[in-house]
Amino acid sequence: MPERPIRLFGDPVLKTVSAPVEQVDDRVRALVDDLLDSVRLPGRAGVAASQIGVNLRAFSYNVDGKVGYVLNPVLVEVSGEPELLDEGCLSVPGLWQKTRRYPFARVRGIDLEGNEIEVSGTGIMAQALQHETDHLDGLLYLDRLDKEERRAAMKAVRESDWF
Repeated sequence: MPERPIRLFGDPVLKTVSAPVEQVDDRVRALVDDLLDSVRLPGRAGVAASQIGVNLRAFSYNVDGKVGYVLNPVLVEVSGEPELLDEGCLSVPGLWQKTRRYPFARVRGIDLEGNEIEVSGTGIMAQALQHETDHLDGLLYLDRLDKEERRAAMKAVRESDWF
């Protein structure tokens, strides 16, 4: 399947808390295929279901050659001293802001067979796990910026050619 179009800032699905996956059926299996196809494009570390217009708790990741997905992910652990890292988002194209993220993160969820899985990591993986679970909670990285940074970012969004 081809990758799905990414929803952009301003689309209400991006500010909606995603519903849990209650039952793994053909629709959920197709969603996982779409998420995996969508995240395999160059420059993509993660894609949340909400970013492709589906209000379910699921995301895919593609970091350092490791590609996968998690259904019903819960951020169960973060550790280390939070750092300001350059962060962007497919739903806010062209913008990069310093965003406070923990250097380690662990997510727990299930796979398509209903088995519990964990994904954890440092660096870009930790950042991606935090970023994608935020999406499923209706948050964009812009929501994590301090007041002045957010103001500047929102000005850049309003001036962008895609908004």
